[in-house]
Amino acid sequence: MTLQRAVIVGASHAGAQLAASLRQEGWNGEIVLVGDESALPYQRPPLSKAYLAGRSTLGELAIRSAEFYAKQEIQPLHATVQGIDRTAGRLVLSSGESLAYTKLALCTGARPRRLRTPGADLAGVYYLRTAADVELIREAATPGGRAVIVGGGYIGLETAASLRALGLEVTVLEAAERVLERVTAPEVSAFFERIHREKGTDVRTGALVEALTGDSRVREVVLSSGESIPADLVIVGIGVEPNTDLASAAGLLVDDGIVIDDRARTSDPGIVAAGDCASHDMARYGRRIRLESVPSAGEQAKVAAATMCGKSKEITALPWFWSDQYDLKLQIAGLNTGYDEVVLSGDPSRDRDFTCFYLRQGELLAADCVNRPRDFMFSKRVITDPTIPVDGLPITLEHR
Repeated sequence: MTLQRAVIVGASHAGAQLAASLRQEGWNGEIVLVGDESALPYQRPPLSKAYLAGRSTLGELAIRSAEFYAKQEIQPLHATVQGIDRTAGRLVLSSGESLAYTKLALCTGARPRRLRTPGADLAGVYYLRTAADVELIREAATPGGRAVIVGGGYIGLETAASLRALGLEVTVLEAAERVLERVTAPEVSAFFERIHREKGTDVRTGALVEALTGDSRVREVVLSSGESIPADLVIVGIGVEPNTDLASAAGLLVDDGIVIDDRARTSDPGIVAAGDCASHDMARYGRRIRLESVPSAGEQAKVAAATMCGKSKEITALPWFWSDQYDLKLQIAGLNTGYDEVVLSGDPSRDRDFTCFYLRQGELLAADCVNRPRDFMFSKRVITDPTIPVDGLPITLEHR
């Protein structure tokens, strides 16, 4: 009998969970976890927080220990995959070698969106996606230095908080009229702008970057208004793009991510996908969504592992996210797309804890909970079970 081999391309959250779940689901063949970083899979959310601020080591961020992989007979392979031969059931590696598979999972993640302005390739311009990226930023982030962050999303704001803790002067440039504009209500944006300004960060909205200038290293960020902002380092956080090149070249269906069904199967039912690279039709929100979320990556990976083992499980978990900035923990339940009403519990213009509820025709879609874990847990239950009444929601929550 030929030995079965499951190959997982991508060794981050989804890949690591999928490998572990394969064993839990009863896969008794080989498992090869292919990653293009030499380190074992590690947690990425702390990179812009505790890791950048120097409060944790890479070893402490490991998702699982080396002993776990050895005990479960999961073989980590440091390699880059250049192509998929679906007919032959083989991967082509950058080394020129090939790797045969019986079952294949794509957990290729996403890469930072690049800044397309003159000077963006100067030394001193950084992106934050890997531990190696953070190490380069930390080397350049000397106390008293001037850091400019392009992008006022979660990564940009988390990085700003970490750099302020390291003693740098920080300017955040957001092209939109408010930070977090794509993902939060104006009240939540105003709250985070207030907090960052109170901590000494210069937050600029409606700020369009025209160019980066310097000799061999970036020295200034030039705005479309003509203003120049001095910079010792620039960190770009303007979103990510899914790594779909492998899937697309192999003829798999791609639509802002590798398209998967409720069982994590791609357009080739013999290949599954999970994580930031995957695009999934979510009936709860009536559209196809690609989630950049660790919990969602884990959920999809568990379902993908079951599918690879011939079992039938479906992706059903509610999307949720979190962000740590200074002493604030923002926990987000659900997706607020299409909301027509916002209800606040607490005063974000004054307090350091509050919840913003997003409703559509009286139904709770999502909640942004700042330092309110009980609201977060309750909101998850309500969103998952629409039969729970939401009339007078803040009052109900205040008395729970």
